Amino acid sequence: MAGHSKWATTKHKKAALDAKRGKLFAKLVKNIEVAARTGGGDPEGNPTLYDAIQKAKKNSVPQDNIERARKRGAGEEAGGADWQNIMYEGYAPGGVAVLIECLTDNKNRAASEVRTALSRNGGSLADPGSVAYLFNRKGVVIMPKNDVSEDDVLMAVLDAGAEEVNDLGENYEIISEAGDMVAVRTALQEAGYDYESAEASFLPSVNVPLDAETARKVFRLIDALEDCDDVQNVYSNFDVSDEVLAEVG
Repeated sequence: MAGHSKWATTKHKKAALDAKRGKLFAKLVKNIEVAARTGGGDPEGNPTLYDAIQKAKKNSVPQDNIERARKRGAGEEAGGADWQNIMYEGYAPGGVAVLIECLTDNKNRAASEVRTALSRNGGSLADPGSVAYLFNRKGVVIMPKNDVSEDDVLMAVLDAGAEEVNDLGENYEIISEAGDMVAVRTALQEAGYDYESAEASFLPSVNVPLDAETARKVFRLIDALEDCDDVQNVYSNFDVSDEVLAEVG
């Protein structure tokens, strides 16, 4: 999993700087709107909304956009869309499994976008249930190292339900059951540690190691999927070593 996380983290940094910024903003704003609609518009009483707002702030989404999305979701302002959450399953090159999480107001458009992105990049849509069993829903908190040792992080989060702490280079990745994620994030805050993001994610139980050539194809496919307006997240079960990552560049 380390290779995937490291790749995602590196890519995420670049995404904030390039042309994908607008798309990233749109996805983060959509998350806020849905969280407010589902659990209410008060971030203090709605942890999902709190984390969606924090993530948007960390990615420099203007406060005005954040507040408008919160109000739309909470029904304080008109114009909220009827977002539906849909999960598609598919295969990427090399037999890599992909879970594609969409948030859309048009199911047909989302399905068409996903199918096109897969077929144009050597992937294919799979039947429901054919790859989902390879993933577990987990809570994932990313925190910058900031000279904090792995042992200190572990001590802070162990009683809150953290299962493991992974070293991703510049960050730590803290894994827990999805239901324990808020407790883990709160434990970090109480210990005085800043965190980058906290969200429920799908982590693979079985990984597929990739060589550089296949890794390029898989990355291209995932980029194409993430470029779709209706796609919020793409989860996959590939593993790339640091050597392969360096070769791919």
